[in-house]
Amino acid sequence: MSEQISTGGPSSITMKDILGIGFRHKQKMIVCFCAIMVGAVLVSIFLPPTYKAHTKLLLKRERVDPVISPGQEAPVMMQNEISEEELNSEVELLESDDVLRQVVVNCGLQNRRPSVWQRLGLTKADPQEDIAKATSQLRSDLQVSAIAKTNLISLSYSSDDPHKAANVLKNLDEIYITTNAEVHRPHGQYKFFEQEAERYQAELKEAEQQLKQFASESGGVAPQVARDNTLAKLSEFTASLEQTRAEMAATEQKIQTLEKQSQQLPSRITTQLRESDDAQLLQGLKSTLMTLELKRTELLTKYQPTYPLVKEVDKEIADTRQAIDAEATKPVKEQTTDVNSSYQYVSTELLKARADFSAEQARAAATEAIVAMYRRQAEQLEQKGIIHQDLVRAQKASEDNFLLYQKKREEARLSDALDARRILNVVVVEQPFVPVLPASSAWAIIGFGLIIAVLSSMTVALAADYLDPSLRTPSEVINELNVALLAAVPYQRPATVSSNGNGSGYHDGYGETSGRPVAVGDGASAEERL
Repeated sequence: MSEQISTGGPSSITMKDILGIGFRHKQKMIVCFCAIMVGAVLVSIFLPPTYKAHTKLLLKRERVDPVISPGQEAPVMMQNEISEEELNSEVELLESDDVLRQVVVNCGLQNRRPSVWQRLGLTKADPQEDIAKATSQLRSDLQVSAIAKTNLISLSYSSDDPHKAANVLKNLDEIYITTNAEVHRPHGQYKFFEQEAERYQAELKEAEQQLKQFASESGGVAPQVARDNTLAKLSEFTASLEQTRAEMAATEQKIQTLEKQSQQLPSRITTQLRESDDAQLLQGLKSTLMTLELKRTELLTKYQPTYPLVKEVDKEIADTRQAIDAEATKPVKEQTTDVNSSYQYVSTELLKARADFSAEQARAAATEAIVAMYRRQAEQLEQKGIIHQDLVRAQKASEDNFLLYQKKREEARLSDALDARRILNVVVVEQPFVPVLPASSAWAIIGFGLIIAVLSSMTVALAADYLDPSLRTPSEVINELNVALLAAVPYQRPATVSSNGNGSGYHDGYGETSGRPVAVGDGASAEERL
């Protein structure tokens, strides 16, 4: 029996071809399926159940610790939102070796059964190596992840013991919270600030004692106040000295002026001036003239006018007349003088000015001595003031430092108290509890094994069919040889009875009886082309 098949282009794969692959390799598929299912059943029976514990941590901004700084007012960093970097940092802190090693030691995860080599005595147990292996295993079994768009961190741990799983997460929460507090605020601050506060308190007492001793040496008066008073007095006496010197200069000028005036003014002045004739003198002169005339007359009676005695009398008469004439033309002046009041006033003022000048000189000398004394005192007080200011600055600095570290000590004490009460920025919002149900049931393992068995058996059938070099269908002949297929001759396997009872049949290669295709074309026989 033969079939004629029209030739055309390469045929596409149909559902019939795919099912034919399964029929051809059904034994391999059954074996693979049964093996995987048996394995899944055995795993579900003999594998101990795994329990997974869960916990969640919340990061918040409710507590803000002051920043350690040398100032009184420490800046405080306020930030309400938790950034993704901070969440990732906390996740890394949870998975750090230090935290995981503490969990391993606290939970005793390193205590495992000794290996065969250790039982045989070939190797010795190393505690550090056991801790390292347990830490690595804990890291692989532990799942830590930051929940998206939240401030939560989710933690889960799988173990065959439910109490162990819950205990591991509980210890992890406690150790992480302690480590978080240590990382964000290292311990020892309170002790440090207490030591510094005590040291500066001792320095403050010493500075106050030095100030008290200095005040007792200075008479209880602050050098700055005494210096200011001294400088005020010095300024006052300096002004007085300058005024005295100015008065001395004025007085000296006054003395010079008075001396000049004294030299120019007479000591006495004419108060009355009268002119009158000298009656007694004229009368005497006239009497003398009369006597001389009588004598001449008498002489003329005796002698000639040329007689010397007469000439002598004539001369005397002429002189007397001349004296009378002169006296008549020149009256007698009577002048009355008295003390000059201006001269007396100038003299008095000169004496007074000289006395004032002497007094001003004495006052200037005394003022100069006082000014020099106040200047020396001011210089001494300035030096004492510098020492006093140094002592005050030291006392003020010690007081400020003492108050600062006292405040810092209280802040550190408050932070320690908050840490002790677990008032932190990390809160366990979901406590780990002992899981009752296993993470995976036997039916889940069997179902998963079923899926794997189906996929594996199909993969085995496809691989076996792909590796089989024989041609089984007319389409394979056409695609492989690229010739026209004229007929397909059925192939009867030995000892196989067909469905029509005559020992021959054709099932398109999908059953026990298949037709062997024969291709004829291009002048070649079917046997040659196959």
